[in-house]
Amino acid sequence: MIYRYLAVAVLARFADEGARVALLLLALDTTGSTFFGGALAAAFMVPHVLAASAVGVIADRARRRAPVYALFLGGYGAALAVCGLLTGVLPAAVVLLVAVLGGACAPLGFGGLSSLIKELFPAGRRDRVYGLDVMTYNLAGICGPATAAVVAETPGPRAATLLLGGGALTAGLVVLSLPLTRREAPAATLGGMLTGGFGAIWRIRRLRAVTLATSLGAGATGAFPLIAALLAIEYHAGYASGALLSAAAIGGMAGSLLYARYPIGARRPERTVMICLVASALPLAAVPFVPGVIPAALLFGAAGFFFGPQSAALFTSRDRHAPAAVHTQVFTLGAGLKVTTAALGTALAGYAAGAGAHGLLFAAAGVHAAAGVLGAAVLARD
Repeated sequence: MIYRYLAVAVLARFADEGARVALLLLALDTTGSTFFGGALAAAFMVPHVLAASAVGVIADRARRRAPVYALFLGGYGAALAVCGLLTGVLPAAVVLLVAVLGGACAPLGFGGLSSLIKELFPAGRRDRVYGLDVMTYNLAGICGPATAAVVAETPGPRAATLLLGGGALTAGLVVLSLPLTRREAPAATLGGMLTGGFGAIWRIRRLRAVTLATSLGAGATGAFPLIAALLAIEYHAGYASGALLSAAAIGGMAGSLLYARYPIGARRPERTVMICLVASALPLAAVPFVPGVIPAALLFGAAGFFFGPQSAALFTSRDRHAPAAVHTQVFTLGAGLKVTTAALGTALAGYAAGAGAHGLLFAAAGVHAAAGVLGAAVLARD
């Protein structure tokens, strides 16, 4: 069963990560407009945040969840494929509407899938499974954009979007094979459930601590693409931007796989989250003091290494403390908040780009460390 779940997770997240590159290249190829390309990618991303609560409620209220997940994963894949076929053929407004509808399906393929682990696996295995689950995020982050770019180069951008859309549709079919049992719908009212996820995160101190800390940390991570681009200019090496980001993703994958094998700190996952946040700040702060791309890549990889256990421990904390009635919603909301703060971090980094790569690196390291300390302070009140 673990292989079926991982297949669903990889396919869904592969499509999510690759879509941004494929859609931008498709828009450039068919319309020549970078503005439309950015708007198309944003149309898939923004609803991911706005729809997180409502989509989580639908999953939590469903008596049979496999068809719900299949519908949303299939809807995302179908929307991506339709955008690939219609971009440059129908008016831009129609294509953007399809993209918005597809983006509204995304939360169940991102944070929502992780919420299924509690039902699919016994308590003794879940710490390790969460480590493998985090690995799928890193794998998709490395391979999704790269595959989209490679396929777009030869068969073309339409083929890339169709490939990614087909992957999400396949994930929707495979999720039907997971042994998700029929259950009674929660007794809470729909209105109560729409706010229940926020209420649980705020009311339960451990959820509040990990959500606050990791959301702040995601804001710093959102600045990484710009930081890597500025370092590439400084090193006079165009490849450095991709190399540094890949190093961080590979480090994250290594950390998550190690945590899956040895889930150290799983008894107090909240503490693990805070330790990893602070630990990841140290390599980032050291980058300005090393010469060249290779030492910088090693430090990015070291920082990324701590992201793996941090995310796995975060999922474990949600698993243990999210109330059953809003379990999925806590996962989708948490993912939505991280996407939001990452986007804000990207925007703020662009605004503060005059500080240079080193200034932004120190700021990102400081935010990571402060997030860990702040989360620990919230936990200390336990």
